[in-house]
Amino acid sequence: MIEDPPKNPKHEAEFERAMKCGVCGGSLQATTTDLPFKVSEQTIVILKNLPVSQCGACREYLIADPVFAKVEKLLASVDTSVELEIIQFAA
Repeated sequence: MIEDPPKNPKHEAEFERAMKCGVCGGSLQATTTDLPFKVSEQTIVILKNLPVSQCGACREYLIADPVFAKVEKLLASVDTSVELEIIQFAA
């Protein structure tokens, strides 16, 4: 989730820089998307409705640390004997 801009003018420049794409410099927008993760040689997991910050220009995305911590927990619990698993992400 994207936070509100800081009220301290000293930190406004930092916040603006953080909201820019590291690849092309475009603006990042909060959205949800479906992403695949390869968890073993034979298992792929698709997480649906994953909250990300995505660049409107080049489609690069960032996953916030708290969200990625939940992703790691979900992926650690996947049954690696199946080829494909689709999981609805719940924030």
